[in-house]
Amino acid sequence: MLFVESRSYDEAIAVWFPVMSVKLASLRFAARLVASVVLVTVLPGFGVDAAHADPYAQSAAPELPDPAYIPSSGGILDDLFGETSGPYAYYAEPEDASAASARSASVASGGADAESGMARGVIDSAFLRAEVDYRTSERPGTLVVDTPNRYLYLVQNDGRAIRYGIGVGRPGFEWSGVKSVSRKSEWPDWTPPPEMLKRRPDLPHHMRGGPDNPLGARALYLGGSMYRIHGTNEPDTIGHNVSSGCIRMMNEDVVDLYSRVHVGTKVVVR
Repeated sequence: MLFVESRSYDEAIAVWFPVMSVKLASLRFAARLVASVVLVTVLPGFGVDAAHADPYAQSAAPELPDPAYIPSSGGILDDLFGETSGPYAYYAEPEDASAASARSASVASGGADAESGMARGVIDSAFLRAEVDYRTSERPGTLVVDTPNRYLYLVQNDGRAIRYGIGVGRPGFEWSGVKSVSRKSEWPDWTPPPEMLKRRPDLPHHMRGGPDNPLGARALYLGGSMYRIHGTNEPDTIGHNVSSGCIRMMNEDVVDLYSRVHVGTKVVVR
């Protein structure tokens, strides 16, 4: 009896060992497979993809939705949140077909812009950023928009200013007044208002911020209005009357301006 039991035990061990070895090998393989998947798919997310790095980055772009606009005289809501939500989105519009056609109409002698004589895609050096003499009664730190001459001035001390070339509202979209910066945004989203979509049914209903967005790299929201000072993905429109009322700048210029002004900055549009 003892001999039979001992033999049965030995036989069981002989069968059990190979089975457990196979199971352990399977577990080791599964663990290695999971570890490989984690290394390939998860860990790279913690690095920086240089190919997609923001060339204008100063800090991470906010993930806030682009707010719509309710006409108001300003107040605590504007102070806290910029403009609050409502039925009208801020104006910003890529150049429409009629404006592009008029601006890029070429003279017979060779492809120059009919308005400025400049070839399309070339920015007139007169609209490049520069520090200039500028006499004004406005305090240092004020932004002054010279619409007829298509310049924006950041007033400095001692009769000086930083001058930026800008694009302004086309005929029928000009405006003037005194506003203040109510909010700042990096790589802002864009939501065209319904009336703009009627004029331009080809436009998207919403566009996330990025290099292809017509608002460009930065935006300064002007409280109590539908307008912004913002960048552009059409730099050759600088120095022209092309927008729906917003003030557009080259991306490198709006990034520079963004770093120099703060919420509450006075903006005089003439």
